Amino acid sequence: MPVPDRLDLTLRLVRGSGRLTLGELAERLGVSEMTVRRDLDQLQEQGLVRRVRGGAVALGVPAESAGFAVRERWSAAAKSRLGRAAAALIEPGGTVLLDAGTTTAELAAHLPARAPLTVAVLSLQAAVRLADQPGIRLLVIGGESRAGERSLVGPLALAALEQLRFDTFVMSIGAVHPDLGWSEFDLDDAAVKRAALRRAGRTIVVADATKLGVQAFARVGPLDAADVLVTDADPSDETLAAVRDAGVLIEGVPA
Repeated sequence: MPVPDRLDLTLRLVRGSGRLTLGELAERLGVSEMTVRRDLDQLQEQGLVRRVRGGAVALGVPAESAGFAVRERWSAAAKSRLGRAAAALIEPGGTVLLDAGTTTAELAAHLPARAPLTVAVLSLQAAVRLADQPGIRLLVIGGESRAGERSLVGPLALAALEQLRFDTFVMSIGAVHPDLGWSEFDLDDAAVKRAALRRAGRTIVVADATKLGVQAFARVGPLDAADVLVTDADPSDETLAAVRDAGVLIEGVPA
């Protein structure tokens, strides 16, 4: 696993659990404890976690520089490829709900090529990328902006979604597991995704290989809640087999 992908997964595992030991992280990542120590040191230097004896703990509220802005630089090329591939699945003239996340923010940059489109966004980053783009009717879903992440969540976001209907929901996801299905590391994010699933005719999930086989804290839905998965994972991955068995179409993106 490339270092940026491993750092991203390590961060999400620690934040999802609150606290993890070196041994737990090494087992879940398939690396040595020495490698975990180096990764945690790097994440601590960036203000993303706090090292403690034998492991690491999540910070209560990530600093502005410790959220989206840092993760956006990790595996930027892979995120761009995934975003471009997912955007190609959007039919011009439709209505799209775009989830929050670093990969979906990259996807937003490719949507003007699919115009005309009506695009509702759950991300301030995506809103910036789509503002004033020819052929894009931009709707910003209301809600509370999560510190460091700039995703829009909470009662206002949920209420707004209940008033709308979309042809396609493009969903980012924190974890994909054969038994748990789609899940997230934050309760508010999971609640918004569940509401969005109910309001869309089709759901496209965008997830890189680090998300597969992972169990996060808050369940979003079973695997068959989605229609398409866009991923750069190895086609022989066991989790992908479960996704296929659930009737989800897999669009592979070469690494």
